[in-house]
Amino acid sequence: MKVSGFTFIRNALKFDYPIEAAIRSILPLCDEMVVCVGNSEDDTLALIQSLDSQKIKIIHSVWDDRLKKGGEVLATETNKAFAEVAADSDWAFYIQGDEVIHENDYDTIRKALKTYKDDKTVECLVLNYLHFYGNYKYTADSRKWYRREMRIIKNDKTIQSFRDAQGFRRNGKRLNGKLIDASVYHYGWVKNPYLQKQKIYNFNTLYSNEKENLVLAQTELYDYKNIDSLKLFTGTHPAAIQKRIMAMDWDFEFDMSRKQLTIKEIFSRFVEKHTGKRLFEFRNYSLI
Repeated sequence: MKVSGFTFIRNALKFDYPIEAAIRSILPLCDEMVVCVGNSEDDTLALIQSLDSQKIKIIHSVWDDRLKKGGEVLATETNKAFAEVAADSDWAFYIQGDEVIHENDYDTIRKALKTYKDDKTVECLVLNYLHFYGNYKYTADSRKWYRREMRIIKNDKTIQSFRDAQGFRRNGKRLNGKLIDASVYHYGWVKNPYLQKQKIYNFNTLYSNEKENLVLAQTELYDYKNIDSLKLFTGTHPAAIQKRIMAMDWDFEFDMSRKQLTIKEIFSRFVEKHTGKRLFEFRNYSLI
């Protein structure tokens, strides 16, 4: 069995993406790691080169910044990386620049890779998500955050990144997948408030979201308090992210007794608690 990892990145240092942690976290699971490095305004290329692993294959890319409809450029860059995955790989493990896999889940992931390698009905593996917010001790728990997504797909080049690269489809159709008991630790909303503001401002330009950027332009720091619901994280973080946790240089506290939930959110929580089903959930995949 052969497994390839793949990702894309641009301006990792400028916008403080934990891409190094992301790549290191899946390297033990992969036989090769394709990193599509975009034209950057910082030393992103040098950062990737410094990882010094024989598994890493760097390809160079120039982003087409005109592709702003729904963040299309992100899917385009994802597809560039996927296209370079070795033809003889069975699986392709996708990781974004702010996502990290916990070493405690390695055995579960390896078992699933072996179990479903030759099962043609299984096109992807779906992982749970932990969305950290504000700092490393809170996770977002309202229904507007996706709770699962495919991150491991069969190495079939008819599969392509969908919309803004959250998931994948084949000819616009959902992939059939198996949910496994492993998680993606998402740190996209954990960084110094100044850098978070810069990152979101840049991200909005990929979607032509000028309205929100007009508001952001009036502030120097991102306000993490503008959040509806958080809960305390009681587990452990992946080893790959520990260096960033130790370097945290800002404060954020959330009063969990003052959650701001809509009627729709309250109703959805009630239904999920009693039935296990999440209403109004968007999925790129079909669980089998």
